[in-house]
Amino acid sequence: MFHRNARLTVHGRRLLVERVRTGRPVAHVAAEMGISRVTAHKWMRRWRAEGEQGLHDRSSRPRTTPHRTAGAIEARVCRLRQDRKLGPARIGPILGLPASTVHRVLVRHGLNRLAWLDRSTGQLIRRY
Repeated sequence: MFHRNARLTVHGRRLLVERVRTGRPVAHVAAEMGISRVTAHKWMRRWRAEGEQGLHDRSSRPRTTPHRTAGAIEARVCRLRQDRKLGPARIGPILGLPASTVHRVLVRHGLNRLAWLDRSTGQLIRRY
Protein backbone atom coordinates (compact mmCIF):
# COMPACT_ATOMS: atom_id res chain seq x y z
CA MET A 1 0.00 0.00 0.00
CA PHE A 2 1.48 3.30 -1.07
CA HIS A 3 0.82 6.75 0.26
CA ARG A 4 -0.70 9.35 -2.01
CA ASN A 5 2.54 11.16 -2.93
CA ALA A 6 4.83 8.14 -3.27
CA ARG A 7 7.59 8.74 -5.82
CA LEU A 8 8.16 5.14 -6.77
CA THR A 9 5.41 2.57 -6.92
CA VAL A 10 5.93 -0.69 -8.78
CA HIS A 11 4.72 1.07 -11.93
CA GLY A 12 7.20 3.92 -11.35
CA ARG A 13 10.05 1.45 -10.90
CA ARG A 14 9.15 -0.25 -14.18
CA LEU A 15 9.17 3.17 -15.84
CA LEU A 16 12.61 3.86 -14.35
CA VAL A 17 13.95 0.57 -15.73
CA GLU A 18 12.45 1.18 -19.18
CA ARG A 19 13.95 4.66 -19.42
CA VAL A 20 17.40 3.45 -18.36
CA ARG A 21 17.22 0.51 -20.79
CA THR A 22 16.76 2.94 -23.68
CA GLY A 23 20.30 4.14 -23.02
CA ARG A 24 19.71 7.18 -20.87
CA PRO A 25 21.99 7.78 -17.85
CA VAL A 26 20.57 6.68 -14.50
CA ALA A 27 21.34 10.07 -12.93
CA HIS A 28 19.27 11.91 -15.56
CA VAL A 29 16.31 9.57 -15.20
CA ALA A 30 16.51 9.85 -11.41
CA ALA A 31 16.46 13.66 -11.62
CA GLU A 32 13.42 13.57 -13.92
CA MET A 33 11.53 11.27 -11.56
CA GLY A 34 12.47 13.27 -8.46
CA ILE A 35 14.45 10.52 -6.72
CA SER A 36 18.09 10.22 -5.73
CA ARG A 37 20.73 8.53 -7.88
CA VAL A 38 21.35 6.04 -5.09
CA THR A 39 17.69 4.98 -5.07
CA ALA A 40 17.61 4.68 -8.86
CA HIS A 41 20.77 2.55 -8.85
CA LYS A 42 19.31 0.36 -6.08
CA TRP A 43 16.21 -0.45 -8.15
CA MET A 44 18.27 -1.03 -11.29
CA ARG A 45 20.55 -3.40 -9.37
CA ARG A 46 17.55 -5.32 -8.01
CA TRP A 47 16.00 -5.50 -11.47
CA ARG A 48 19.22 -6.86 -13.00
CA ALA A 49 19.56 -9.47 -10.24
CA GLU A 50 15.93 -10.59 -9.89
CA GLY A 51 14.05 -9.33 -12.93
CA GLU A 52 10.46 -8.15 -12.60
CA GLN A 53 10.12 -9.66 -9.11
CA GLY A 54 12.92 -7.41 -7.85
CA LEU A 55 10.75 -4.33 -8.43
CA HIS A 56 8.21 -5.37 -5.79
CA ASP A 57 8.46 -4.39 -2.12
CA ARG A 58 10.07 -6.81 0.30
CA SER A 59 9.19 -7.67 3.86
CA SER A 60 11.29 -5.95 6.51
CA ARG A 61 11.10 -9.03 8.75
CA PRO A 62 14.54 -10.57 9.28
CA ARG A 63 15.11 -13.93 7.60
CA THR A 64 16.96 -15.33 10.62
CA THR A 65 17.27 -14.44 14.29
CA PRO A 66 20.63 -15.82 15.39
CA HIS A 67 20.43 -14.59 18.99
CA ARG A 68 16.90 -15.80 19.75
CA THR A 69 16.46 -17.46 23.12
CA ALA A 70 16.85 -21.24 22.92
CA GLY A 71 13.72 -23.38 23.00
CA ALA A 72 14.76 -25.20 26.18
CA ILE A 73 15.20 -21.91 28.04
CA GLU A 74 11.85 -20.67 26.74
CA ALA A 75 10.22 -23.85 28.04
CA ARG A 76 11.79 -23.29 31.48
CA VAL A 77 10.51 -19.68 31.51
CA CYS A 78 6.99 -20.85 30.66
CA ARG A 79 7.13 -23.64 33.24
CA LEU A 80 8.22 -21.23 36.01
CA ARG A 81 5.45 -18.83 35.02
CA GLN A 82 2.76 -21.51 35.13
CA ASP A 83 4.00 -23.39 38.20
CA ARG A 84 5.10 -20.56 40.49
CA LYS A 85 3.25 -17.65 38.82
CA LEU A 86 6.34 -15.43 39.00
CA GLY A 87 6.86 -12.26 37.02
CA PRO A 88 9.76 -11.46 34.67
CA ALA A 89 11.72 -9.66 37.39
CA ARG A 90 11.66 -12.83 39.54
CA ILE A 91 12.16 -15.40 36.74
CA GLY A 92 15.11 -13.53 35.21
CA PRO A 93 17.59 -13.97 38.08
CA ILE A 94 16.61 -17.63 38.53
CA LEU A 95 17.55 -18.42 34.91
CA GLY A 96 20.24 -15.77 34.49
CA LEU A 97 18.26 -13.78 31.92
CA PRO A 98 17.31 -10.10 31.75
CA ALA A 99 13.71 -9.35 32.75
CA SER A 100 13.10 -7.84 29.30
CA THR A 101 14.04 -11.14 27.63
CA VAL A 102 11.77 -13.07 29.99
CA HIS A 103 8.91 -10.69 29.23
CA ARG A 104 9.43 -11.09 25.48
CA VAL A 105 9.33 -14.90 25.84
CA LEU A 106 6.15 -14.72 27.93
CA VAL A 107 4.48 -12.46 25.35
CA ARG A 108 5.49 -14.84 22.55
CA HIS A 109 3.79 -17.72 24.37
CA GLY A 110 0.74 -15.72 25.48
CA LEU A 111 1.59 -15.97 29.18
CA ASN A 112 2.39 -12.32 29.85
CA ARG A 113 -0.79 -11.61 31.88
CA LEU A 114 -1.35 -13.47 35.13
CA ALA A 115 -5.06 -12.71 34.78
CA TRP A 116 -5.07 -14.93 31.68
CA LEU A 117 -3.89 -17.96 33.68
CA ASP A 118 -6.06 -20.24 35.77
CA ARG A 119 -5.03 -19.67 39.41
CA SER A 120 -5.06 -23.31 40.45
CA THR A 121 -3.61 -25.06 37.38
CA GLY A 122 -1.60 -22.25 35.78
CA GLN A 123 -3.00 -23.10 32.35
CA LEU A 124 -3.94 -20.46 29.80
CA ILE A 125 -7.67 -19.67 29.91
CA ARG A 126 -9.42 -19.32 26.57
CA ARG A 127 -12.46 -17.20 27.33
CA TYR A 128 -13.72 -16.72 23.80
